[in-house]
Amino acid sequence: MPNPSRHALVVGSGVFGLAAAIALRHRGWSVSVIDRGSAPHVRASSTDLSKVIRMDYGHDDFYTDLAARAMAGWAEWNERFDRPLFHRDGFLLLSRSPMAPGGFEHDSMTALEARGEPVERLVGDEIHRRFPAWASGVHVDGYLSLNAGWAESGEAVRVMSEWATGLGVRRVDDTALEIGESESGPVVRCLGGQLDADLVVVAVGAWTPRLLPELAADLTPRAMPVVHILPQHPSDFMPERFPVWGADISRTGWYGFPAGPDGSIKIGHHGNGWADDPDTAERLPEGHEQRLRAFLSESLPGLADGRIVYERACFYCDARDGAFWIDQVPGRPGVVVATGGSGHGFKFGPVLGGLIADAAEGIPNQELSRFRWRPGAEPAHEHARARLDH
Repeated sequence: MPNPSRHALVVGSGVFGLAAAIALRHRGWSVSVIDRGSAPHVRASSTDLSKVIRMDYGHDDFYTDLAARAMAGWAEWNERFDRPLFHRDGFLLLSRSPMAPGGFEHDSMTALEARGEPVERLVGDEIHRRFPAWASGVHVDGYLSLNAGWAESGEAVRVMSEWATGLGVRRVDDTALEIGESESGPVVRCLGGQLDADLVVVAVGAWTPRLLPELAADLTPRAMPVVHILPQHPSDFMPERFPVWGADISRTGWYGFPAGPDGSIKIGHHGNGWADDPDTAERLPEGHEQRLRAFLSESLPGLADGRIVYERACFYCDARDGAFWIDQVPGRPGVVVATGGSGHGFKFGPVLGGLIADAAEGIPNQELSRFRWRPGAEPAHEHARARLDH
């Protein structure tokens, strides 16, 4: 039963917030989750059809190890859920030039091999023969990571919300306006009034700087373009012939997924994006479709003339150094921040809850040192090399 003497308010019902709510509830807290509407929020980064689940982080052993734990967690979640939501179809990383030490693809492959993870090197025309949707001669090197794939992100969040409800987590359909304090502890001021708690977890992604203005210099909402496009020949884009991929991603930003339920292919761009308001952004920037079609004409000709059936701005909560922020907020007793996904956070859903709960309860955890409160952090650790930075 919930312990009424320890009540936590979790603001946000994305993967960070729901993972925190579930973990805190398991530790005996009475928990409420505050968010507007049903989970997943239509504008949150945790929504959409799919997210990449991978362990490819160059030589960053910390994130590779954490991703390996998360991968095991996804397998456990598949057993818990009514049907599998993580699909282990592999992750294809391609390079336009021969892989060499110091390159993201090479360093990721060798790090996985050193761990004993199954990978298959692909060179030259072998890429097109194995995966015929890819044009011959454009990408000349790469590998397939077999212990990887994708998760049905929006559905996973919806199921996590049901899981939390089943544990006794209360849902508050409201919009948080401010994180404040009273004589008895932290408060959340919402449209519907003020809510008191012993603990407040702020897990609102791109909206974090609004609720915690002291983080505005270190966490920035950035919009990234995502489109769904219909192929000419859908059979070439089924998972066994077209796994999740990154196309020279650290130099181009392009990544994508196999065909979805409607036959369309989701393609995103993992780069700098653009500044916008996560509440109002509607359209992708001018010129994005032309850049996308130029890439497709060269690399995936079967998609070059495909019809775009959906597009959205996916909002990252970008940390300056690309690492998460999971820590108690200085000067705000009882307030914890859990955010900074920076475009790679969803895959860690199965391990996020324990990390956030440890931060909330002040339990020593060496992993949290990477996610500590760190104003003015210098950009770009090793793990951020998968992302186009120019």
